[in-house]
Amino acid sequence: MLYRLVLAEYFSSSTLFFPHNMDFRGRVYPISPLLNHMGDDVNRSILKFARGKVLGDRGLSWLKLHCINLTGKLKRQPVEERLKVAEEKLELMIDSAENPLDGSRWWMESEEPWQTLAACIEVRDAVKSPRPEEFVSHLPIHQDGSCNGLQHYAALGRDRGGGSEVNLLPLPSPSDVYSSVAARVEERRKMDEEKGVEIALRLREKMKEAVPRKVIKQTVMTTVYGVTMYGAVLQIKKQLKAIGMEGVEAAEFGSYLAKHTFDSLSDAFTSSMQLKNWLRECARGISDLMVPVEWVTPLGLPVMQPYTKHASKKGRLILLPIMSKQENAFPPNLVHSLDSTHMMLTALHVSHRGLTFAAVHDCFWTHAADVDVMGEECRKQFVALHQEDLVKGFSQQMKDSYLPLLSEKTDRKKFNDLFSPKV
Repeated sequence: MLYRLVLAEYFSSSTLFFPHNMDFRGRVYPISPLLNHMGDDVNRSILKFARGKVLGDRGLSWLKLHCINLTGKLKRQPVEERLKVAEEKLELMIDSAENPLDGSRWWMESEEPWQTLAACIEVRDAVKSPRPEEFVSHLPIHQDGSCNGLQHYAALGRDRGGGSEVNLLPLPSPSDVYSSVAARVEERRKMDEEKGVEIALRLREKMKEAVPRKVIKQTVMTTVYGVTMYGAVLQIKKQLKAIGMEGVEAAEFGSYLAKHTFDSLSDAFTSSMQLKNWLRECARGISDLMVPVEWVTPLGLPVMQPYTKHASKKGRLILLPIMSKQENAFPPNLVHSLDSTHMMLTALHVSHRGLTFAAVHDCFWTHAADVDVMGEECRKQFVALHQEDLVKGFSQQMKDSYLPLLSEKTDRKKFNDLFSPKV
């Protein structure tokens, strides 16, 4: 922490540039390790855009809304309701900016307290300026994806039910997939309780409330990135311990809730989970051919999974795929390559429109005055990306890449069937 603060102070009057590395899937990461916008709450709170931009007609509203969004307390409320709350909390925002330690300390109640404090200061400065619409703002405003991996799965599988859970359909209020899955898990627990299942009854007595969102959030988030049942149990067990359960009890309830979380996800995202299973089957078949899984993204980036090991054959070293890793990693890596494609398309198009842009994978940043334009381009590029039948395209890529490796006619038919989508 001290090292970061010293760095920030040293560069406080400088314009910083963040060179990025691109990984094998196309995702990008700042190279500087201690001070960058991909860091934690403290890191993000001390960075601003070097070039400011006047707020204009809508900028102040986005500043206030950003401040409320950072608190994490109104995730399912529509924008109009959040703006109303922002107006009600305006005095608390100003008090936080002017008396962060001696005032009401409203900012400290937030999920992201340091970013909230930075937003409070920007709101205070804008409100107290002679003409707020002409105030030059440097604060980055974030727009975050709604469980981005599931958004891509739902779009790939044309999963209308799952798409509505992750805000791909127009709805009067934002959906929150974590709350939705938690509610489904609670319904399953209640059904078990009615059937006399002992662990379901004990869980209600222990928690004295419905299954909380935060208990299953990490598991839902990482399901699309290949988390196993074992990993899910550990995640939920950790959350249960955090709310006061003992180790043995947390492990038992963790196993029970992990199973219901996976089942609830399959109910909510039927086509998406079928697609994920098909991709795993394809990767297993490709690994049987003793080659790694490869594909090309819609932007033309060639991707090859690097999970290989050295082996000796006739006195020379060869690379063989690590089968379990090739299989488990293919679905999440394919989705990562798509979210990087979407991010780069959005970056290119907002840049052409004169916007300042930064990103943390599926979380896009720009000036308050330009949030509407960025939101429009973000959605437009997502639709453009998925307008094509990407599943059919990836299927054809696998056929073109791997069928020529087979000499037997029966094998060619078997793998041709394997690479044909089941969704």
